[in-house]
Amino acid sequence: MKIKLLAIGKTDNKQLQALIDSYQKRLQHYIKFELEIIADIKNAKNLSEKQQKEKEGELILKKLQTTDTLVLLDEKGKQFRSKEFATFLQKKMNSGIKQLVFVIGGPYGFSEAIYSKAQQQISLSKMTFSHQMIRLFMVEQLYRGFSILKNEPYHHE
Repeated sequence: MKIKLLAIGKTDNKQLQALIDSYQKRLQHYIKFELEIIADIKNAKNLSEKQQKEKEGELILKKLQTTDTLVLLDEKGKQFRSKEFATFLQKKMNSGIKQLVFVIGGPYGFSEAIYSKAQQQISLSKMTFSHQMIRLFMVEQLYRGFSILKNEPYHHE
């Protein structure tokens, strides 16, 4: 299985990007992983929320394969403890899927087309975080999940 994390807009904070890169490198020891950035919509301030979500949705759909399992990072999604998330990852690997794609949407969330295509929604917290921070949290949680599955000492409970 391969894991892809799709995100709208680049990370402009160098320290944050360095941390993301660090966890991305660690994660490569466990699984094929790719972080793919979709460029911000041009002239987004001239669009309504709905128009922006629809344009972002079209860009997301272009990045997906028909066989991908799509999981949205969404505030209304299911929340996991880290060990439960590790079990979720194990089940996905056992199911034989080729690629598991997590998507971090734009500032207004996802279009209806993306919601209807997704197999699942996950929430990392009831709190709101910047989209740039979510990238770091997600890559770290993927790393943590695999370290739990390998019984490595990274996770303490």
